[in-house]
Amino acid sequence: MIVVAGESLIDVVLDQDGDSSESVGGSPLNVAVGLGRLDVPVTLVTQAGHDERGGVLVQHLTGSDVEVVAVPTDSGRTSVATARLGADGAATYEFDIEWTLPQQELPPCRALHVGSLGTLLEPGRLSVLDLVQQAGQRELFVSYDANLREVFIEDRARTRDDVLALGAQCTLVKLSDEDAAVLDPGGDPDDFARLLVGGERTRLVLLTRGAGGATAFTTDEEVSAQPRPVEVVDTVGAGDAFMAATLAQLDDLDAYRHPGPVVPSRPDELEQLLRGAMEVAAITCERRGANPPRRHELPPGWPA
Repeated sequence: MIVVAGESLIDVVLDQDGDSSESVGGSPLNVAVGLGRLDVPVTLVTQAGHDERGGVLVQHLTGSDVEVVAVPTDSGRTSVATARLGADGAATYEFDIEWTLPQQELPPCRALHVGSLGTLLEPGRLSVLDLVQQAGQRELFVSYDANLREVFIEDRARTRDDVLALGAQCTLVKLSDEDAAVLDPGGDPDDFARLLVGGERTRLVLLTRGAGGATAFTTDEEVSAQPRPVEVVDTVGAGDAFMAATLAQLDDLDAYRHPGPVVPSRPDELEQLLRGAMEVAAITCERRGANPPRRHELPPGWPA
């Protein structure tokens, strides 16, 4: 079982013609859905409102084989993110988020994944950090996807320090080149990834570059891979699909063994991990919204 902790919300997508649609979203939720669809047992610890949107959210999760621990929001409303699509299909976001998750006991699990607004917004952030500490005390595999939204960052230097501190407690850290640009404007994203891989418990850092592919960093290796050609419908949820596919592959490889989780370290293993994750992300980009594939929809032999 993998536990995912973080925000859930409703994505309102506005295309360039002004048409709108609503779907379930939130980076941690999308990762949980991606894992469930890839046949990995998963529980999402999150918040939802006592409203119609909250019901849609829970139904979406259970329909993707995700167990849900949904703490009610204080307001009773479900959080909302509005994604505005540009001509190239890329999304920009506006948020109406409530994140007041109280302290939780980490359920029995083999691994914990955290990220995005759940690790950034007070006061719920403190409860997520407590879950990370509980996982560390149990010597569990912990993964972290920064997935930053600059609109929520009031103090760039403090956020940078927070990301480094949390990353140092995690076995695997994922960030995009856009995340690196937020944390270190004008800097080299590769250098920031190298800084992260020096964390006390960190064994692997994955840096994604959208259509430019991705790079895996360990203390000894740096391996890059390029995605196949993709006819992009939109990029909503692509990074989350990449993250879920990474965790699913690691589950297949028994990386979450206890004590002392392990990760791939040879160049060929790292390249296959990247290619498997990029394939799931590519399929998601070929669909509208955050709609990752199920395992049976992947190419035969995936991730090879």
